[in-house]
Amino acid sequence: MPGSPAHPPRIELSIPAQSEWVRVARLTVAGVAARQGFSIQAVEDLKVAVSEAINNAIQHGPHVGESGEVPMVSIAFEPRPQGLWIVVTDGGRLEHELSLDKSMAPAPQHEADLPEAGMGLLLIRSLMDRVELEGGNDADTSLKMWKALPRKESVRS
Repeated sequence: MPGSPAHPPRIELSIPAQSEWVRVARLTVAGVAARQGFSIQAVEDLKVAVSEAINNAIQHGPHVGESGEVPMVSIAFEPRPQGLWIVVTDGGRLEHELSLDKSMAPAPQHEADLPEAGMGLLLIRSLMDRVELEGGNDADTSLKMWKALPRKESVRS
């Protein structure tokens, strides 16, 4: 297509690791996804997934240090013709191996017994088409999420 950039744009956002800033990321993903042509439902799914990923980064990432400096969470949006990559990164270091495929504990008997920890990743996996978790004890933690645009049906005459 004439005038198209050789490389798709990468939109980057860095917010303080505080819950009151999650709304800024939600608005940004809504704008990027709407511009790409995602449906209203898909935009809502993306907003929830981004919120969960950032809340997870806030909860498990670094906290305010002795200097009083608030840690940051970065969110990168990478639009592609087939969909959208979103990468949420924090400065957290993990002492255990990362996995999205760990088996779940048996289902609790009552809703009140549901564990809250880990439910965000489960929700993200249900809303996104692909989810990858990267990091460890010597690297920042990144959650990469992919949402595909629906394929356009060709019109036959």
